[in-house]
Amino acid sequence: MPQDLILEMKAISKSFPGVNVFNNFDFDLRRGEIHCICGENGAGKSTLIKILSGAYTPDNGTIDIDGKKAEAMTPKLAMQLGVQTIYQEHNLYPLLNVVENLYNGNELARGIILNKVKMIEKTRQVLEFLHSSISPYDIVGLLGSGEQKTVEIARAFINKSKIMILDEPTASFSKKEIDHLLSVIKTLSKEGISIIYISHHLEEVFRIADRVTVIRDGKKINTYEIDDLNEQKLITDMVGRDVSAFYNRVKTQIGNEMFKVSNMSGNGVSAASFYVREGELLGISGMVGSGRTELAELIFGYKKAVTGEIFIRGKKVKINTPLDAIALNMCFITEDRQNTGLFLDHTIVRNAVLASYAKTKAPVALPSEDFSIANRYIKEMNIITPSIFQKVRFLSGGNQQKVVLAKWFATKGDIFIFDEPTRGIDVGAKEEIYKIMTKLLQNRKSIIMISSDMPELIAMSDRIMVMRDGKMVAEINENDINEQNILKLSIGGSN
Repeated sequence: MPQDLILEMKAISKSFPGVNVFNNFDFDLRRGEIHCICGENGAGKSTLIKILSGAYTPDNGTIDIDGKKAEAMTPKLAMQLGVQTIYQEHNLYPLLNVVENLYNGNELARGIILNKVKMIEKTRQVLEFLHSSISPYDIVGLLGSGEQKTVEIARAFINKSKIMILDEPTASFSKKEIDHLLSVIKTLSKEGISIIYISHHLEEVFRIADRVTVIRDGKKINTYEIDDLNEQKLITDMVGRDVSAFYNRVKTQIGNEMFKVSNMSGNGVSAASFYVREGELLGISGMVGSGRTELAELIFGYKKAVTGEIFIRGKKVKINTPLDAIALNMCFITEDRQNTGLFLDHTIVRNAVLASYAKTKAPVALPSEDFSIANRYIKEMNIITPSIFQKVRFLSGGNQQKVVLAKWFATKGDIFIFDEPTRGIDVGAKEEIYKIMTKLLQNRKSIIMISSDMPELIAMSDRIMVMRDGKMVAEINENDINEQNILKLSIGGSN
């Protein structure tokens, strides 16, 4: 093992029943390096993490960590060898303070007496080293998402980790939180800690990476020094094809008004009015906290409106609950597919038919019909799965999103609300989602799309409504849709 390497994986293979995830995979990590791993959902990134953290045992291959061969890797052995994994979801004790989280199970003591003074002082030193203003006494559950991630990194640092693996750490972070986390990662690297960083956000990759490895279908496609890589080359490696046309949506003919909201207030929204027509995609833009999701919750009946009227095809309707909305052929693809869009521990077939039950008049469900619906959408939407009986928890992010869509397509809806439709999925899966949305428009459906992804908004929208402080502040027509106009109106500029 070369002296500058702290980790070397050779010829790693891993299979599950019916699925060959990894095949003859090689990877190495230098001391003090930030090595980013990129790949589509389902490429094998999660499997790689679980192999390194000891959750999975590879079928073949060798792993050397700091000159030691890791035979029969377990989570305990991984930690003993200095490997710490920080997942997208927080792994903390929310009711305990920062000190208690950092030293839980690893307390400092003088004999049988806990040395609280020393633990508090060391916690304060680590937080200062990480340029964090968090107090050792802060209750972790009351901290922001970015601050909680800092606590997890501080815990790994105190545990003298040599290798930190960060898996999609900035999901749902604000720009300020992202900037701080990337700064912390660079600080750790300068201290000689080696970082494996996994992210769909390519701008983050180019800000911090020393090297980048691309995984596709369980195989290493390429490893690049960051100076030898550009975004186009990276995306092409990830998806296996040229992506220069990714954001070129085919425009459709727009028809009559389908859906109209007048003077809607409540849930943090004030006097919102807008309309969307047949075959039209209306984008809704705004900064975090502008009221975009809150508006969607109001019009779908998830939250109660104080004022406002809703019209469908010119007819005034009443929507008090989501069941009312579904009965009126409305669909809501929420931004958090795992918590509000899916039942993760249920099968594809179970998830795919649940929403349609709200519209059925049959007294009992017929399994044969459910199976037919699930098989149809697996085929039409190219959902990668061994069978309709696969639990959706074990699908990739892009395939989970397709199951959410299948659930709503089964209701035969006309009006679709997409809230952050491609959040947390890779560029290849994004392209497939965009094609599905375009097909909806071609079939005369109407789409309301809330998105923080600027290229997505610009490419997909026929018009854009801009929200700020819970209010609709501007409408941008197709010829004026550009990043400058959207940002200017979102932060308070004039059109």
